[in-house]
Amino acid sequence: MKAVVDQDLCISCGACIDVCPEVFDWNDDDKAHTITDEISDGQEEQAKEAAEGCPTEAIKLN
Repeated sequence: MKAVVDQDLCISCGACIDVCPEVFDWNDDDKAHTITDEISDGQEEQAKEAAEGCPTEAIKLN
C-alpha cells in the first residue's frame, strides 16, 4: 500500500502525523507528506485511520 498527500488540499492540521508518524511527517513547506514509499502491513490500519481523519481528504491510499 502507498499513500499520497495532495499538497494543494493539505491545510497543515497535523492530524495524519498525530495518528501515523511512521508514515507521515512535515515537509519544508510545513505540509504533511509521506516519509515511506511502501506502507508496511503493521502500519496499514493507522494509515487508513489517518486518511479517513483528514478534514480535506488530501490523503489517497492505493
